[in-house]
Amino acid sequence: MKRIFVLMLAIFASVTSVLAQDAPVENTESGKFKFAIKAYPFRGTYLDKGVHFDKFGGAYPAGVNLGFEFPSQQQHPWQQYLNNATAGIGVSWIDMGHKMLGHSVAVYPYILLNAIDTDFFQMRFKVAGGLAAVTEHWYTQEDHDPDHYYEETVNTVFGCYLNVYLNAGIQLNVPITKYLAFGTEFGYFHMSNGRTNMPNIGMNAIYGSVGVTATFNSESKKTPVNFPDIPYGWALNISGAAGAQQPAIEDTHKYLISTLHVAPVYHVNNWYAVGLGLDVFFNNAVSKNTERNLYCHGSFDVGSLRGDFPDMDIPGNDSDIIDCTTCGSEKEIDYGFAQKVRAGIALNNEFKFGAVTAMVDWGVYFYNPSRHIYYDYHYDNFGKVAPKRPLLYTTPNGAGGEEACHYIRFGLKYRVWDNLFLQASAKTHLHICEFIEFGLGYQIPFLKKENRKEGKSIVFHHRKNWWKE
Repeated sequence: MKRIFVLMLAIFASVTSVLAQDAPVENTESGKFKFAIKAYPFRGTYLDKGVHFDKFGGAYPAGVNLGFEFPSQQQHPWQQYLNNATAGIGVSWIDMGHKMLGHSVAVYPYILLNAIDTDFFQMRFKVAGGLAAVTEHWYTQEDHDPDHYYEETVNTVFGCYLNVYLNAGIQLNVPITKYLAFGTEFGYFHMSNGRTNMPNIGMNAIYGSVGVTATFNSESKKTPVNFPDIPYGWALNISGAAGAQQPAIEDTHKYLISTLHVAPVYHVNNWYAVGLGLDVFFNNAVSKNTERNLYCHGSFDVGSLRGDFPDMDIPGNDSDIIDCTTCGSEKEIDYGFAQKVRAGIALNNEFKFGAVTAMVDWGVYFYNPSRHIYYDYHYDNFGKVAPKRPLLYTTPNGAGGEEACHYIRFGLKYRVWDNLFLQASAKTHLHICEFIEFGLGYQIPFLKKENRKEGKSIVFHHRKNWWKE
């Protein structure tokens, strides 16, 4: 656990140094560094309902959100393009509300986008993403018997120390002086490991907080730098990423997952690009030896199903046997490469913050043999033959139940050299995360016609302070 905290402190230091970098400016009126520190104690409630949280008897998360912020002094292009947005690095301490859930420390960069900005009132939207370390999880408990999955003696919320942390909210501030402001924040946060370690029920919560922000060197003034528009319109993104997935608690083996992504995108303005891309996913956990088999096999007694799914209305007596072998036969299934691949077409959205780009993609599978995963008693009338799902299917739980016919990908990429970037992303089916992966990519931006010069390549290569050329 100490190593996890050291890692998070290193991430905090590195991200802070990146955010603190200022572009060279001319006619600086005050060279003082302007920054702000905030503290917002909060209390919330879990959105997750069911035995995994109810068994802890009304646990509520509480803690404090700390922030180190860099208000815009109009020295960065992306801050001007986004109406003088504020960058920050946050640290949150969270008491999960029960000794079995323990505590958590989260470290994350965030952006504050201005909606209302006056001398007397400010409203800003917060978007954040980072890492969270928890003190308690499945393997820290004395009891981690899979047969006790729904009992109070086990923590099924987390399966490892390190988890992804996502946060979004609305901040309302009232300046008291030019150095001090009182405010409140209403938001949502999510923590999970993306099936890297099972169990992975994860945590979703909403919260409210009241706090104070202290601004240092608020009188610091710098002459705004005039930035031209981004000189390229179209760009081609090519990336590859990989990760690992543990499909079940009983199976401690981790299986390779990977993604190939190709997409042309058009920059509508200086901070937003949209396009249509191709995704090819590979999941080696799709196997008859894991719970991610393509078809259901065997028989189940009603009593055990009622124990596993207490919220479902399952007809019959506890001793009744449901035969699911009609869904498919092991002899009919070849778990080769083709059965472990899915391909989809996605609407790509990119939001640019300088060297950092946030991605939100929504796609639909056009090749999807895995659509038969879990196609058994979860979705059909019990005891009846279950036909194969169509390509575009729905579930009784609505789109996103288990793994739907569509997917969403959230991610961040950071340009490290030329047009090369590092990438981290999570593939989800609404609130259900399928996996988390890390990779490399290359973006090929094509200069707008009016920006092409004699003898100059059509391909744009980023350079520091390119707007001054």
